[in-house]
Amino acid sequence: MTGLMASLRLLTSTVAISLATVAAWAQQSTPASALTLELNGAQPSDKGCRLTFVITNALRADLSKASFEIALFNEAGVVDRLTVLDFEDLPSGKTKVTRFDLTGTDCAKVSRVLVNSATECVGTGVEPTACMRGLKTETKTGITFGV
Repeated sequence: MTGLMASLRLLTSTVAISLATVAAWAQQSTPASALTLELNGAQPSDKGCRLTFVITNALRADLSKASFEIALFNEAGVVDRLTVLDFEDLPSGKTKVTRFDLTGTDCAKVSRVLVNSATECVGTGVEPTACMRGLKTETKTGITFGV
């Protein structure tokens, strides 16, 4: 009977360790839920400065509306302007390119773009804070871009 009890304890311990290992592996292999926002370009336009963004929705939920307030800093590091950029709808798993013409802004004088807040983050089952909580920023320009 003692041998049987020892075998059962060993088997129980082995199963528990295996389940813990599988759970840890599953958490590591599941990609984090995020929005990736890349400042892809800044070119002068007839109106001022045209900013091009590439946004990828990996939140695992469709967004019917996503808008962000951004701050533009001038070459002296002073906030020059606050504006809201409306990326409209962002289906889950989709990458979208969007351009915004910022009237009266000189691209050469923009040193930094800061995502100040998500003014709208709407979708079925999406918490209003999900857009900022899962936001990752990148830049392909000489302009510093971040949160």
